[in-house]
Amino acid sequence: MDIQERYTNVRKYSEELCKPLELEDYIPQAVEFASPPKWNLGHTTWFFERFILANHLPGYKLFNPTYDYIFNSYYENIGERVQRKKRGDLSRPTVKEVYNYRQYVDRNMLLLLGQGISKKVYSLLELGLNHEQQHQELLLTDLKYNFSTNPLFPKYSDRAFCEDIKIEIPVYVEIPEGIYPIGYSGDGFCFDNEKEAHQVYLQAFQISKPLTTNKEFIAFIEAGGYQNVNFWHFEAWKWVNDNNIICPMYWKKLDGEWHQFTLAGLRKVNPENPVTHVNYYEAYAFAQWKGQRLPTEFEWEAASSYLQWGDRWEWTESAYLPYPGYKKAEGAVGEYNGKFMVNQKVLRGASVATPRGHERKTYRNFFHPHLGYQFTGIRLAK
Repeated sequence: MDIQERYTNVRKYSEELCKPLELEDYIPQAVEFASPPKWNLGHTTWFFERFILANHLPGYKLFNPTYDYIFNSYYENIGERVQRKKRGDLSRPTVKEVYNYRQYVDRNMLLLLGQGISKKVYSLLELGLNHEQQHQELLLTDLKYNFSTNPLFPKYSDRAFCEDIKIEIPVYVEIPEGIYPIGYSGDGFCFDNEKEAHQVYLQAFQISKPLTTNKEFIAFIEAGGYQNVNFWHFEAWKWVNDNNIICPMYWKKLDGEWHQFTLAGLRKVNPENPVTHVNYYEAYAFAQWKGQRLPTEFEWEAASSYLQWGDRWEWTESAYLPYPGYKKAEGAVGEYNGKFMVNQKVLRGASVATPRGHERKTYRNFFHPHLGYQFTGIRLAK
């Protein structure tokens, strides 16, 4: 596949994800962290325009100079921007105008790619494509949260993104003591937070081959897990009590049975599916209740070839920190990962919403411990 075809395929997939939407679905933003689909479509387009076309296509004219303010996410080097919590307040640009913006940028990107590009531009292109794939997953998870606040329990599609996942018989993989390679060392694309490749020493440990199921987590709930302070970190216990948390996000009990909101609407919780939408606090508390723990990100990577993964982003016990030798790029591109390396936990693997081909064993996802709106799950270690 040549680079023009790959660019086109990635860009088209974002629009395919939006085909089930009604016009009214593109704009609402129920909470600060869940951006509207219209903004996700515009922001990913702005990334190519701002970082590639504006600097590397001679004579390029910005589609609309005010889009720097509307579609900039967090790049301080570029300038001021609309507040994150206000993205859904903007009725303009219209959805039609955002799609026109995408078409304009795509035409010019294909023109640039047809002329041949330098190694530097190719690196920016790879970053842009992987950035868009990240937002393809965010488009679904953000939409799910926005839909979940609607008492009609809207249906995005017939696919719930949590069904038909076979969990293997619970077994633990023995990983021997030793020195293990960590981080990306290939010739393909990776994010800067996956470098530099280095080695770590690990004590012998065991790690669960399958993920934790809904059935196992229901047992935790029924055993009073959310009411027992001994399983929770201090700030996690405050979160539980301040928010009256008694179950994972999107769950509710109806007629004595657990149900969950899905992208296919409200459905009964399938006991055999992997538990999802738990945050780090809940994952840690569950592990404590089981008398086990979460793996570190280094243990996870060392064991990854033996694991069943790709269904849920998996919380690890590791803080999101730079690897030895990590170097942040200059300018706005350097803001992509490095400035978030504080107060966050690393997740490993991938999820049912991750675009195929975007996952790899060295991928380091990261979120604040209280957030569970991604397709997050639990893997135990001991």
